[in-house]
Amino acid sequence: MILTLICTVFSSISFFIYVAMYFISDNLQNDFKRFELEQFSLLVILLEFLGAVGLLIGLKYNPLLTVSSLGLSVLMLCGLIVRIKFGDSMFLALPALFYMLLNGYICYLSLR
Repeated sequence: MILTLICTVFSSISFFIYVAMYFISDNLQNDFKRFELEQFSLLVILLEFLGAVGLLIGLKYNPLLTVSSLGLSVLMLCGLIVRIKFGDSMFLALPALFYMLLNGYICYLSLR
């Protein structure tokens, strides 16, 4: 239970920070432009915000934890695919890979 709590809070805070940074920094907005996904940027940010909220609420309501962690894992898989498609180095793709695996692990823990 404590491992689920630690992983979930860490992931949730990370996504909240990413969402905030999108509005504070031009770098993240420029990434969406570079990947030719600018029209989806607000949708992705909204999904990340809802996923982060869902993770925290999911600590009390387990089905929401499962859905939120699975959704964030799939979102990060898509991010990883986009980075690979555009020829980014593995170093730049590591955060997407890490959060995909972390949220996949949270999903696994929520199903036990």
